[in-house]
Amino acid sequence: MTDFPEPASGPEERPRPSLGRASAVMASGTATSRVLGLVRNSLLVAAIGLNADAANAYDIANRLPNAFFAILAAGVLNAALVPQIVKALHREGGEQTVHRILTIGGVITLGATLAFTFTAQVWVGLYTEGWPPELLALATAFAYWCIPQLFFYGLYTLLGQVLNAKSQFGPFMWSPVLNNVVSIAGLVAFLAFFGPFDEANPLAPEEWTPAAIAVIGGTATLGIAAQALILIIPLVRGGYRYHWKWRGPKGELTAIGRIAAWALAAVGVEQVGVALVMRVAAAAATAPGAEPGGVIAGNMAYFQALSLYLVPHSVVTISLATAMYTTMAGHAARNEMASLRLDLSRGLRTVGVFTVIATAGMILFAPYIIRAYLVTATAAEVRSVAWVMSAMVIGLVPLGATVLFKRVYFVLEDAKSIFYMHIPMTIAWVAIAYGFQELTDPRWWTVGVGLGLAMSNVVGVVLRAGGLSRRLGGLDGRRVMTLHGKALLAALAASAVVWGLLLAVPPAEELTGVGGRFAAVGVVVGGGVILLAVYAAALWILRVEEAKDAAGPLLRRLGRG
Repeated sequence: MTDFPEPASGPEERPRPSLGRASAVMASGTATSRVLGLVRNSLLVAAIGLNADAANAYDIANRLPNAFFAILAAGVLNAALVPQIVKALHREGGEQTVHRILTIGGVITLGATLAFTFTAQVWVGLYTEGWPPELLALATAFAYWCIPQLFFYGLYTLLGQVLNAKSQFGPFMWSPVLNNVVSIAGLVAFLAFFGPFDEANPLAPEEWTPAAIAVIGGTATLGIAAQALILIIPLVRGGYRYHWKWRGPKGELTAIGRIAAWALAAVGVEQVGVALVMRVAAAAATAPGAEPGGVIAGNMAYFQALSLYLVPHSVVTISLATAMYTTMAGHAARNEMASLRLDLSRGLRTVGVFTVIATAGMILFAPYIIRAYLVTATAAEVRSVAWVMSAMVIGLVPLGATVLFKRVYFVLEDAKSIFYMHIPMTIAWVAIAYGFQELTDPRWWTVGVGLGLAMSNVVGVVLRAGGLSRRLGGLDGRRVMTLHGKALLAALAASAVVWGLLLAVPPAEELTGVGGRFAAVGVVVGGGVILLAVYAAALWILRVEEAKDAAGPLLRRLGRG
């Protein structure tokens, strides 16, 4: 990587205050949503179990709309939509292009939703391995309720990206809070009418009634619908008035089509990998020795581990990347490569300060986090999810970098490179997952899926960094790597202190019931404060200025509170 000086002032520095405010608004919205999401997931486990048949069936069904959305919309919209909307809104008559994007995107998403819903049974079979007919039937019944989420995911992204392009960042990141409130209400209703999961006497798949299936699956979809439809309010208040527009000038959307095709191919490769590794986790769920409350982690345990793993990533990396995206798209449109380089460097350093210590903390406190999060889980289930999460977390730092790199490729309108890089990333993930399935006991199969995900991120960061270094004339490599090296030293020092203290604390598996949950919370909070204090002191000693920049938005919000 080539190093270059960062000027003390200039055009590239002007967005900094707006970026800080935007990141803080989005991070607070994402954090609130994630906390409520963890509450929702905890209630879900209380309602249908964790390492249990119904839990694994629901997880597969609820995973399908997310997979379809990634294939049909997420990659395409993120790759092509924001840069094109930014360009459109900055030219005369450009709002007509935005109308057309929303019209075409909405129609395609609706058509895909109907097609995938009608073929739900096929997709359930594709994502599972070795499941008995009764369990497949239950998963398919859940899928009929869950797959319609796809249309509302698409609507949420379409409307949200228009808001982001108009620099109205808050609603897009805060609307998922409403989704979680609706979902929590639905799960509370389920617990009130049908009672909690009984580990000693779990319902067989064929014993689930249509009403119970509708409450679990239907309220999940209702939450996504609320999350999307609420965005209409800030759009109207912000002055945008949508009009149906199917046709437009010849060649108007040519760039979108070209970029979207490659982005679609890249996400398609990724989702083939997801389907393959989920078959490994689903096979573990029904492997010999798997039982409700047991130590063998299945696909539902994987989902719960992934939900925790993504919290620091969503709160920090995604919030920062989303706030930077419009600015970076503007730099790319004006061919300001030096400014784009500086934005990327600042993003990598800011995210690195958080992700390094988040990795250390999540590994140190893994069983206590799971115990506090899933109060109804057995000791064996706590261990199973903790191992999966710890394996994933190894890839948290490279995940943050790959997301920022990916956004830069998109603003450069180069989705083709992303496609080719996804191939070795997916191969690494699948190879490790299937290697664990062939060579280890079933209790480690899902751990292998998590470790494969981490190694896929490592492969991705190496490939994407190399490609962008050539495109941008360097990535400020020395400064970025120095920051990560100092952060690692500080995290190791803080981890050593906390690890010594944890030796005097009872193991998480011994903390049971509500009292055990509060004890686990105390360990995580108390130990986390010590970890952060030692980390911050070490960063200060090592003169890491990025720590102050990264914490600035949060400290300002606390100061106003």
